[in-house]
Amino acid sequence: MSRNAQNGRRVVAEKGSGTQQGDGLVVWADGRLLAPGERVLSPVDHGVTVGDGVFETCGVVDGHAFALTRHLHRLRVSARGLGLEDPDEDLVRTAVSAVLERAPGAGRLRITVTAGLGPLGSGRTPGEPQTVVVVAGPGGATAQPTPARAVRAPWVRNERSAVAGLKTTSYAENVVALARATAQGADEALLANTVGGLCEGTGSNVFVEVGDEMLTPALSSGCLAGITRALVLEWAADADLPVREAAPGELPWSVLEDVVARGSGLALTGSVRTAVPVVALDGVALEVSPLTQQVVDLYAARAADDVDP
Repeated sequence: MSRNAQNGRRVVAEKGSGTQQGDGLVVWADGRLLAPGERVLSPVDHGVTVGDGVFETCGVVDGHAFALTRHLHRLRVSARGLGLEDPDEDLVRTAVSAVLERAPGAGRLRITVTAGLGPLGSGRTPGEPQTVVVVAGPGGATAQPTPARAVRAPWVRNERSAVAGLKTTSYAENVVALARATAQGADEALLANTVGGLCEGTGSNVFVEVGDEMLTPALSSGCLAGITRALVLEWAADADLPVREAAPGELPWSVLEDVVARGSGLALTGSVRTAVPVVALDGVALEVSPLTQQVVDLYAARAADDVDP
């Protein structure tokens, strides 16, 4: 074990951690870039023991984190939702610059902030410094966006949860649902909420064509306030495309039956996924409708104009 001189945290350094240069990952933690093969992990970090942390994942375009300002704003909102102090934005930006300078070909960036060291239970240690980890790696917005294949999950989001709409490190529900989707040959699982409304995917927001419009569930459904979701809504409004947030209750779970019946009209958005059409739902092939294609093309064009919109 070693003791970090900056904040006195006890950490465990392990070999073979996945920070090897060959894996394409560059890791910043506890105020420094890690050496290849080095891992810094506290076994009693509250982010590890109980998932007491928040995170953001950004696409990387030409060596820059896409929409970083929006992501840092949402990181702060999620931290406040958990009752954590605001993350040190200057420190995070410094870490982002450091990892992207070391990984010029990266396509994905992840920022994780936890409550820091804590007890083995749910209580926190008052005054404990936060843990901040920033990782750059391959994949993401520099790659060609890939149409999605989705399935409907049998589980639901709790729109009344204490962490509804927050991007926390408590991601086990998503892991289980996505594993089920992968086993069925898909790459995303869609979830309802507890009142029978369409909510979101495990790592994406969903847009559905209804009539002559494309709608996305309201935030009151329990879905995450996605960065790409917000940009699609803003840019579609600028372009006079009929895309909007649905009114509460306007997108029931059964709307997906309509999608299957007509065989088109579904899209997903996410920071790494970008905006893509869904070409299969529960194994049923879907066509890419003209409106969906317009939305996908609009996002690609506008995202290319500004790395931090």
